Amino acid sequence: MPRPQRRARYGRFTGGPDPLAPPVDLAEALDAVSEGVMDGYSPENALREFLRRGGRSREGLDELAGRVQQRRRDLLSRHRLDGTLQEVKKLLDKAVLAERGQLARDTEMDPTDRTLREMTIENLPSSTSAAVTELAGYDWASTEGRETYQQIQELLGREMLDQRFAGMKQALEGATDEDRAAITEMLRDLGDLLEKHARGEDTSQDFDGFMAKHGDAFPEDPQDIDELIDVLAQRSAAAARMLRSMTPEQREELMALSGQAFGSPELMAQLARMDGALQALRPGEDWTGSESFDGEEGLGLGEGAGVMQDLADLDNLAEQLSQSYAGSSLSDLDIEALTRHLGQDAAVSARTLQELEQAMRDSGYLSRSADGTLRLSPAATRKLGASLLRDTASRLSSRTGARETRQAGAAGEQTGATRPWQFGDAEPWDVGRSLTNAITRTAGEGGDPGAGVHLQVEDIEVRETEARSRAAVALLVDTSFSMAMEGRWVPMKRTALALHHLISTRFRGDALQLVSFGRYARTREIGELLALEAVHEQGTNLHHGLMLAGQFFRKHPGMQPVLLVVTDGEPTAQLLPGGESWFSYPPEAETITATVAELDRLGRAGASTTFFRLGNDPGLTRFLAAMARRVGGTVVAPDPEDLGAAVVDEFLHAHRDTGPDDLL
Repeated sequence: MPRPQRRARYGRFTGGPDPLAPPVDLAEALDAVSEGVMDGYSPENALREFLRRGGRSREGLDELAGRVQQRRRDLLSRHRLDGTLQEVKKLLDKAVLAERGQLARDTEMDPTDRTLREMTIENLPSSTSAAVTELAGYDWASTEGRETYQQIQELLGREMLDQRFAGMKQALEGATDEDRAAITEMLRDLGDLLEKHARGEDTSQDFDGFMAKHGDAFPEDPQDIDELIDVLAQRSAAAARMLRSMTPEQREELMALSGQAFGSPELMAQLARMDGALQALRPGEDWTGSESFDGEEGLGLGEGAGVMQDLADLDNLAEQLSQSYAGSSLSDLDIEALTRHLGQDAAVSARTLQELEQAMRDSGYLSRSADGTLRLSPAATRKLGASLLRDTASRLSSRTGARETRQAGAAGEQTGATRPWQFGDAEPWDVGRSLTNAITRTAGEGGDPGAGVHLQVEDIEVRETEARSRAAVALLVDTSFSMAMEGRWVPMKRTALALHHLISTRFRGDALQLVSFGRYARTREIGELLALEAVHEQGTNLHHGLMLAGQFFRKHPGMQPVLLVVTDGEPTAQLLPGGESWFSYPPEAETITATVAELDRLGRAGASTTFFRLGNDPGLTRFLAAMARRVGGTVVAPDPEDLGAAVVDEFLHAHRDTGPDDLL
C-alpha cells in the first residue's frame, strides 16, 4: 500500500531566538556610537544612548521601559483588592437568606428556639467579619445555609493558602478533611525545615525527604532548599505587600476573617510561622511596600498575590532596562519575564539589543587607550571613514554649481595592476576588464550579453598608477567653544575623518596633518580628534595653527602644500615668543598682524589655500576675504552639514591643479 502523504504545516517560529536569523548589523550601531563620540560622549555612554534610543527598525530600552510602566499602570487601574471580602459577603448574604427562609417555613420548630434563631440572624453585626465570626457556633436550621457558610470557611482557607502557594485555590477545590489535614501537616513540616535551615542544621536529605512527601504542592519544582525558599519568599512578600496595600478597613476585615479559614485558627498560625521564617531568611525581599489600586475588577487573595508578584517583576524589569546601576549590562535582562509581561515581540527586541551590545564589545570597534579610556578603534575609524566618504560622494554629486572633481587620464606611471573603482580614484579605467565584468555579471543574472550590456559601478576597474606628484595637506579645524555652541562640532569631526579616510585609502602618497586650534593649536591623531570634547575656553588661535602647518610643510619639501582652514570666528589669540597664548576680544591689531604674517609665509611657500567660513559673522567674512586675496586662495561658505563635501571637493580640486596631466 502506498504510504500516506504527510502534510507539512508552516507557522511563525516560537521556540526562542530564530536560528535562521542573520547576524546583527553593527553598521547603524557603529554610526550612532561614532556620532556620539564625536559629539563629546565616551564610547561607553554613546553605546548606552544608542541602546536606549533603539534603531530604525527595533525598539530601544526606553520604549521597552515605557511599555513596562504602561503595563504596571494597567494592572493598578484595572483591579482592586477586596475580591475575597466581596465574595465572602455574597456567600454570607446567601446563607442568611436561606436561613430566614427555612425559619419562616418550619412550622414545627419550637417557638422559643425559632425566636432565638431569628434574633441571632436579624441582629448580626454590619461588619462582614464580625458576622462570620458570630455565626461560627450557630446551629443552622437550613442545610443550604450551613453548606454556604462552610463555603466561606473553605474559601478563606483556600485563598490564604493560594496567597503563599500558587495554584492552591484550584487544587483544594472540593477538598476533604484528609486533604486539609495533609496541608496542615505540610505546613508543619515546612516550618520545621525552614527553622532547621536557619540554624544551619539541615541536610540535602532533609530537603529531598520533604519534596518526596509534599512535592505536589510546589509546581515550580525547586531543586534545592534555596530555590524552595526563593519561591516561597517571593510569594509571601507579595502577600505582605498586598495586605499593606489594602485600606485600613479592608485589612481589619481580612485579619478578623482569617481565623475562620477552614474553621480552625491553626492554618493562620502555621502560615504566620512560615512567613516569619521566610522574612528572616530573605530580608532582601520587599516586605513593606504597598500599591494604590483603583480599578473595578476585584482580586481574591491568591490573585492579588499574583498581581503583586507581577508588579514586582515589572519593577525589576524597569530597573534592568534603566541600566543605571553599577556594573549594569543587558545580559541582566530577564527575557522570560519580559516575554511573560510584554509578549514575544518585546523579547525579540531585547534579545537583539543584547546581541548588539555584546557584538559591539566583541567586534574590536572599541579599544582601550593608554590612559584606560575607551575609544573608537582603528577598525571602527576606518569603517566610519568609509561611510562618511560615501556620504560625501553623494553630497558632491548633488551640490549645485559644484566643480567637476573627477580625474581621468594618466595620473602617473601605470603599475600593470587593476582594482575595482572607488570614490576618489584618479586612475584611468581598464576598459577591457570593465566590459568583461559587465558581460560576466549580465550572463550570471540570466541576461543575454549579445543583446547588449549596461555598465554598473561595481563592474568598473581602474589601472593602478604611481602618482607623479604628491600633496602635503594641513587641515586646520577651529575647536573654540563657539563651534560646539553653534552645532558645528560634529560636522567638523566628520569632515576631518572623511578627508583622512580619502587620503589614507585613495591618495596614499599624500601626507595629512590634522591641527586643532582653540586657545592653543595642537596636532592631532584622527582618533584623538574624534574623541575631543568641547571645552569652554576663550581663544581662536589661528596664528599658532598656521605655524604648525608651516612646520608640517617644511617636513615634506617635495610635496605640494595644501592648506585647508575651517573656522567660525576671527583670530582672538596669538602665540607669544615665550610660548604663552595671548587672548583679546575684540581682536587686537597685533593678533591680526601676527596671523597675516604667518599666512604670508605659507603663501610664499606655494601653499594652495582654502578657507571654509562657518556662520555669517560680518567681521569674519571681511577678514577671510582679505586673507584669501593675499595668497590667491578661496573662501567657501558651506552649510555645516555640507562641510565635508566642500572640503573634499577643494582637496580634489587642489590635487587636480598640481599638473596639466591631471586635468580632465
